[in-house]
Amino acid sequence: MAMDVVDYEIFGNEMQYVEVELDPGEAAVGEAGVMMYMQAGIEMDTVFGDGAQQGGLFGKLMGAGKRLLTGESLFTTVFQNTASSKQRVAFAAPYPGKIVPIDLRALGGTLLCQKDSFLCAAKGVSLGIALQKKLGAGLFGGEGFIMQKLDGDGMAFVHAGGTLMERTLAPGETLRVDTGCVVAYQPSVDFDIQYVGKVKSALFGGEGLFFATLRGPGKIWLQSLPLSRLANRIILSAPAAGGRSAEQGSVLGGAALGGTLLGGGLLGGLMGGSDE
Repeated sequence: MAMDVVDYEIFGNEMQYVEVELDPGEAAVGEAGVMMYMQAGIEMDTVFGDGAQQGGLFGKLMGAGKRLLTGESLFTTVFQNTASSKQRVAFAAPYPGKIVPIDLRALGGTLLCQKDSFLCAAKGVSLGIALQKKLGAGLFGGEGFIMQKLDGDGMAFVHAGGTLMERTLAPGETLRVDTGCVVAYQPSVDFDIQYVGKVKSALFGGEGLFFATLRGPGKIWLQSLPLSRLANRIILSAPAAGGRSAEQGSVLGGAALGGTLLGGGLLGGLMGGSDE
């Protein structure tokens, strides 16, 4: 399928959004729920599958099945410019981090990325799946057997949590990475997992049992704040969800201590009992 050539601009620092400019007749494909705003000449259509399948009903079913396997919605939203002038549509990052613009043509036409990193792309980019070839990487690599596969010659935009690291590995160069910090990599990069090596480190080091190993040649993208790590910290700090209160301002945690004393009636007793 012919790729639409789109212009874009990324705005913001910690919470970014990308504005895509579409010529008349051009379209962009967005993940469900990421659209921020669009101009009046943009028509939005929800399609079954990835928006790039052209094989009739069977092709659409295949496209939808691929997205279901990666944990994404069965539907994709297509934003097409039906006006006679240029129109803009914007897509927002789902949590703090960086939006990464990737020219698939410059990478040989294919990119492998984690399942929830895709944000949007030019119409014509195919969203598929890539199975891990190694059993260990599939079971313990943090992303499971299935990675998301972007194919085409157009622009794609993926999201990385926290601060982005972009690096090109030389042939044979190896980098050991926390499994959740891998955002995307070229197919030429060998992805595997490695046991941390020491039982004490595995049990008490807080980094898990396995590292991801990325071996060049090829380009990789890493994130400093995986969504799972952010969610865990929020839950641990949320008393309503069973976490601990983390108020600041006192070494003893004055607000938490005061709340406990008031709740138990102890503070009232120390202050002279009830009002009766």
